[in-house]
Amino acid sequence: MEKLKIGFAPTRRSIFSAPDAVKYADLTRRKLEELGISFVDITDINEEGLFYDEADRQAIQDKFRKEGVKGIFFPHCNFGTEYVCARLAREMGLPVLLWGPRDERPDENGIRLRDSQCGLFATGKVLRRFRVPFTYMNNCRLDDPEFARGIKDFLAVCHVVDTFRHTRILQIAPRPFDFWSTMCNEGELLERFNIQLSPVPMPELTQAIQEAKTHPQQVKEVTDYCSGCMHIAVKPEELENVAALKIAMKNLADKYSCNAVAIQCWNALQGEIGIMPCAANSLLNEEGIPVVCETDIHGAITALLVEAAAMDGTRSFFADWTVRHPDNENGELLQHCGPWPISVAAEKPTLGYPLAFDHPGAVEAQAKLGEMTLARFDGDNGGYSLLLGNAKGVEGPYTKGTYVWVEVANLKRLEAKLVEGPYIHHCVGIHKNVVPVLYEACKYIQVTPDLYDPIEEDVKAYLRGETVL
Repeated sequence: MEKLKIGFAPTRRSIFSAPDAVKYADLTRRKLEELGISFVDITDINEEGLFYDEADRQAIQDKFRKEGVKGIFFPHCNFGTEYVCARLAREMGLPVLLWGPRDERPDENGIRLRDSQCGLFATGKVLRRFRVPFTYMNNCRLDDPEFARGIKDFLAVCHVVDTFRHTRILQIAPRPFDFWSTMCNEGELLERFNIQLSPVPMPELTQAIQEAKTHPQQVKEVTDYCSGCMHIAVKPEELENVAALKIAMKNLADKYSCNAVAIQCWNALQGEIGIMPCAANSLLNEEGIPVVCETDIHGAITALLVEAAAMDGTRSFFADWTVRHPDNENGELLQHCGPWPISVAAEKPTLGYPLAFDHPGAVEAQAKLGEMTLARFDGDNGGYSLLLGNAKGVEGPYTKGTYVWVEVANLKRLEAKLVEGPYIHHCVGIHKNVVPVLYEACKYIQVTPDLYDPIEEDVKAYLRGETVL
């Protein structure tokens, strides 16, 4: 969060108290500093450090762009000047946070100094006229808990939007023939969202693996790490192949400037190097580079979104919806061969053999229980949406691979959504409630939020600062 900066542009209008606007701008600055928020200020633009004059807009835009801000915060320190805010927001094309401090009681002569709330109504309308999406944080006091929560949630929204707009996925080989469900429209992803794919053929991966093996010290560092945090149930040369594959994928991701990977994973790879890629995927996932299976590009996008919503502080896991819980009517098994990051596990994982495959190289462990968000970015026929909702991990029978049994509010309703689409049997889970952040981010990335439980009003109430989810 320290690295992500927002532009701070407190605004006023001339007919209301300028000194009071300056006072509240300074109070807001101090509050942001107290909360540890990194922001780019405009105190060098004019002596008041306030945005109300069109003549200052270009200088503010230039400064915000130079400093690389990821969102803009418009505190309405009195009524505010709505049209300059809208012009700046339209030019910048970034997430916008609209807020004003709660107004004081009128004085003994009936004079009101700021009318901040009234100005928020005006700016909201003008932003709509300019077709600028924005986030509204309710008209509260600086010390109200919803202020701190709202600012931090807005930072997470900015991070999701910035990640989405700068996504480049390393695609290792085409999808497996049998997985028609994971096909994607590469051109449409680029044209609509600027999501770029960097396809590499399987021989380029195997060449990168051979190159990695010429650096034995790097390979040893990875094998030592595995031996320290996992039970090793494969041969030493197989573990070295896991390490070399991990290094190779990381090097290719760096070479093509990618922030996620989608790998074919079977069956060509096993014939080339004799292992499954699951454990190597797990190691990269643990480092914050999402790697997903079966060349599922939409799955990789999903993983980037949920980790960004958690401010990259919590690792996600890529899973199959597989079978219903034998005893819990709203329970379901989330499982995959073994690519989940180690920090997700509730026990010390084993690096061994996966279910249904003869080659080694998969991680086996049950994931931690507790609160989760489950999500899936997907689309077909020109439409894209983000399925999202909450779940909790529950006890269930042992099974192979990386797995966790989860309970949702209404599995039949969720099951129908998955079958009727545009979703498939893959999802991404994370041990954190990031539903409100993802829901709010959807307005900026032009993706439809699709809540699998009827909790939209609850999410909106949370975003308004009314409730805690």
